[in-house]
Amino acid sequence: MYFGKEVRIVLKWKAKDVYLELKKRDDKESKSILSSFNRIKEILRDNPQYGDPIAKDLIPKEFIKGGIQNLYRVELSNYWRALYTIEGTKVEIFLFVLSIVDHKEYNKLFKYKKK
Repeated sequence: MYFGKEVRIVLKWKAKDVYLELKKRDDKESKSILSSFNRIKEILRDNPQYGDPIAKDLIPKEFIKGGIQNLYRVELSNYWRALYTIEGTKVEIFLFVLSIVDHKEYNKLFKYKKK
């Protein structure tokens, strides 16, 4: 509950596919990432704004085209990131996890240059 509202976490877009792919794998890295993601989900249920907000002018175009107006980032183990947005009603808050990416894909998504 967050300010008396139930928080629902939904995997959407690429996040759902990546999550399912990580669950299929049996390596140590996948298990570590899933464990950190599950831990973060519990934190986000208590505080949906826990992640680092992404400045509006830095939100990738593919998210903007999808109607995303706010974007947050949380760090996972092994330099992975989860990107999510928040929407709400008077009764509940929806937290949509849009992407779960490794560091390389995160840099590519935000068009960060390699030094």
